Amino acid sequence: MNRLRRSFSWLLLIGWSCLATSLTAQSIPPSPDDFAPTPTARTDTVASADIVDFLRTSCRLRLRPHEADKLASGGHFVWVIPQVGYSLPTGVLGQILGNVTFRRPGANLSSVVSSATYTQQQQSLLTITSTIWTPGNRWVFVGDWRLMHYPQATYGLGMYTSTERVVSMDYSYLRFYQSVLRRIRPALYAGFGYQFDDHWDIRSWDGRHDRTKISGYEYGIEGRSISSGIAMQLLYDNRSNSINPTGGQVLNLLVRTNKTALGSDTDYSSMLIDARTYLHLRAGSPNILALWSYNALTLSGNPPFLDLPSTGWDATSNLGRGYIQGRFRGKRLLYAEAEYRFQISRSGLLGGVVFANAQSVTQPLTQQFERIAPAGGVGVRIRMNKVTRANLCIDYAVGIGGSHGLFFNLGEVF
Repeated sequence: MNRLRRSFSWLLLIGWSCLATSLTAQSIPPSPDDFAPTPTARTDTVASADIVDFLRTSCRLRLRPHEADKLASGGHFVWVIPQVGYSLPTGVLGQILGNVTFRRPGANLSSVVSSATYTQQQQSLLTITSTIWTPGNRWVFVGDWRLMHYPQATYGLGMYTSTERVVSMDYSYLRFYQSVLRRIRPALYAGFGYQFDDHWDIRSWDGRHDRTKISGYEYGIEGRSISSGIAMQLLYDNRSNSINPTGGQVLNLLVRTNKTALGSDTDYSSMLIDARTYLHLRAGSPNILALWSYNALTLSGNPPFLDLPSTGWDATSNLGRGYIQGRFRGKRLLYAEAEYRFQISRSGLLGGVVFANAQSVTQPLTQQFERIAPAGGVGVRIRMNKVTRANLCIDYAVGIGGSHGLFFNLGEVF
């Protein structure tokens, strides 16, 4: 086990070293025109293209093309897309996606993404996530609002759990996260927010009876649980397009303090450390090596079970491709991922990725990291909008213990 812990520590150290190196030397600083179509480095470049251009030319549909000057002149893009999809925790799903993208003068690309979803597992979800930059990037407002009825399987705490020993949970969930940050240095922001998690009508059971504990943990297993706290945040982000970055770095530090005085069931505190970097391994190449380190740590107290760090419960539900959402859960979670993104067609319409990740959570009794769960896979990218560079992502990933599946996303995974 010590060897595993040392190996994972080295993995995280390498990721952080790459981030530190990129901050000083290796990465290509993002251009103010990062949201615009980017030709390849070939001398015989071809025009950038997206799915609208393909349908116009191949199917002769009368669609209006996406034009870069629309954003530059203060306009916006609005999408409303009905779709049928699939994910491991939901099965087949029907979904309506809404997206508004715009750019204020001298600011990064802002976006508001919403979805209404109903699934094969009788889950219903309404979500709104937003990142809004004011002119000149002076302020940034970040929101994550969710209303869900979400029956779901869970597998207990720690890394020695099995998919053959499932505990079923049924609950409704309201999330309200809202933060405001002020620029204090170029690309450096500081601020605060309020984070509220309310789970109600919680019921947990297995094949024999209702459960009041899972892996010996009794907090938030039945009835209702509330976490309510103030979040202090420090953000470094020099990307100008978070939908599909072509360079730059992100370092997000967030400390959340939940208090009974604010309505929380118990007093507890947590920390999030989220670091990302985007590297061009060869000058002039459109291909990118993206690195991600995500670490969610309970600092004190006992969070409700459903608020513990867990696979697939990051802000975008993308953590841990290769495993079902909620597969690993514990008081502390460490995660690292590398993804190589490359063009297949010179126009950028089609692309591909190869990726590998590793995660670990602490054991419930020892609170030590004892085992690592690796995963990896491949995927294709279809350019939906050549101006915002938004891709439809379709990935296939394999983990340990026979875990595998398809994963869909609109916009890059990280």
